[in-house]
Amino acid sequence: AWAKEVERLGAGEIVLTSMDADGTQAGYDLEITRAVREAVSIPLVASGGAGCPQHMADAILKAGADAVLAAGIFHFGQYTIRETKEYLHRCGIPVRL
Repeated sequence: AWAKEVERLGAGEIVLTSMDADGTQAGYDLEITRAVREAVSIPLVASGGAGCPQHMADAILKAGADAVLAAGIFHFGQYTIRETKEYLHRCGIPVRL
């Protein structure tokens, strides 16, 4: 309901952070991401929980996010931005390389 309301009020996009998943590196909350995607037509950015590039692909391909946000996996050197983008590209997700 809140996502629909902010869209109605003129939001240009939603950055959806699952506080339960944030910092866990166990993956985004795909259920809530999918529910918000189905509720609104504005761009949706999934945030909170990325632990690997596959989590990012899942948020886009399985839950319908338009984009993803990640920090910890890059800050801690687990993955580079380049290798993550290359992975997403191989999954068929458009990225700037």
